[in-house]
Amino acid sequence: MVDAWQAAVEAQIRSAQERGEFDDLPGMGKPIPGRDLPYDESWWIKSFLEREALPTDLLLPTPLQLRRRVEQVPDEVRDLPTEESVREFVGVLNREIVAWLRFPSGPRVVVRPVDTEAVLRQWRAHRATRNAAVAAGPAAPALPPRPGRRWRWPWRRA
Repeated sequence: MVDAWQAAVEAQIRSAQERGEFDDLPGMGKPIPGRDLPYDESWWIKSFLEREALPTDLLLPTPLQLRRRVEQVPDEVRDLPTEESVREFVGVLNREIVAWLRFPSGPRVVVRPVDTEAVLRQWRAHRATRNAAVAAGPAAPALPPRPGRRWRWPWRRA
C-alpha cells in the first residue's frame, strides 16, 4: 500500500515537472538561508519575527519589557502636544509597573515607577529649544537671479 501511494505521489510530481509548474519559483537558484550555520533550537521563532517584522522585545520577560519602556519614555513623549498627554502617558506606564510590582513574575529586576515631574521637565526643555529654533526660522532661501530678457508667448507681439 505504501509503495502504491509513493508511486502515485512520484507520478504527480513527474507530471507537474513536465508541465513546467516548478519552473521560475521564487528563490530558485538561491542558497537555502542558514544552511551552513549551526543548528539553533529557536530558528523558527527568529524567522517568524524577521518575516513579520516584529520587535524582538516581545520575547523579553515582563520586567525587562517595562525597563526598556522606561528607558524610551523621553523619546516617546517628545512629540506629545500637551502636558496632560505626557502625564497620561506616564500614568499609564506607572500603572503597569505598579501592577507588575504587586504580582511580580519573571526574573528579579528592579523596576521603579517613572518620575512624572522629571519627565515633564525634560519635555518642557525640549519643547522650549524646539520652539526657539522654529521662532528663529530657517534662513530665507536665496532667489535665483532673474534673466535679463523676459520670456514672452510666441503669438504676442512686443
